[in-house]
Amino acid sequence: MPLHYHGETPADFSTLLLRLYRLSQELPIQHFQDAALAQIKQVLPFDSSMWGTATTTASGIDIHTVHLHQKSPEMLQAYEPIKHLDSAAAAVFGKANVTLSVNSQNWFGGAGMGEMRDFLRRFEQENVFITADSNPRTHFVHWISLYRADKDAHGSEAERQLLGQLAPHVMQALALNRVMHLDHLDASDRAMSPYGAAIADARGVIYHADPQFNSLARAEWNDWSGPHLPTELMLDLCRGHERFVGYSIVVRQYMEHGLLFLKARARCLADLLTAREWTIARAIAKGESHKEIAQALNRSPATVRNQIQGIYEKLQVSSIATLIDALRRAE
Repeated sequence: MPLHYHGETPADFSTLLLRLYRLSQELPIQHFQDAALAQIKQVLPFDSSMWGTATTTASGIDIHTVHLHQKSPEMLQAYEPIKHLDSAAAAVFGKANVTLSVNSQNWFGGAGMGEMRDFLRRFEQENVFITADSNPRTHFVHWISLYRADKDAHGSEAERQLLGQLAPHVMQALALNRVMHLDHLDASDRAMSPYGAAIADARGVIYHADPQFNSLARAEWNDWSGPHLPTELMLDLCRGHERFVGYSIVVRQYMEHGLLFLKARARCLADLLTAREWTIARAIAKGESHKEIAQALNRSPATVRNQIQGIYEKLQVSSIATLIDALRRAE
């Protein structure tokens, strides 16, 4: 029996949007997308979903990030060798704000599409809604696919229009959720001055960057303008380093849910300290004497006293209070 959407009142639609935006602020990043899809499912029934970002290429879509809802990673592996046959994706990717409703057996009924039909049948994608928003200049796309396993559950025109209306809000709510997560990662970073933040995927494509981050990055790389992270920074992060230290910028990375969350600040005097000097400086900040530090590090008191003097000179401070403030700038 086909599923049909009979329409909501404007008030109900507004309530759904308010719920989506509220969830984006309340839920941790790992739970938001499933919660958002559950809200959509109440007005637009589906069995499973794939929600992600990609770049369009001559051989099909190149997926950057993906969230699978009621689907296994096996589906992505099976999709890779046949993605060039996916004319439904090709019909929406590369265009701005396009939504399509597809009956798989009809859409892919032509000669040479047997592998695609078998794939769709195997992974219960008999009827598909796909909505996408692409940047024609960068070929970058954000999309959501909703799947129905019942071959008779055709999507109606009203349902297609509903998803088209919902999609920009759902994608914006996801962006807000990521920014909220970025803000909550480490509240102490607010002490960094100047402070900037950005979100990028594992390929270095930037999803969000505040003005401070852009300003700091341009000060370090004067020819940089995005939309990818600076090459030097990306290469350093790919090596597994949690912190990049440049000539004028320090960037710390956190990997969450397949995304890079970046915190940036201007380089400061404390970045000149060696690892051993940092250990000693933190001990000083805790109120330990040079003799206690020497005993803990198995060093002579005279050696540690000289190192403390060197730390004070590097930081250009003259008291424990000003030393603590200098260290806080580099945390």
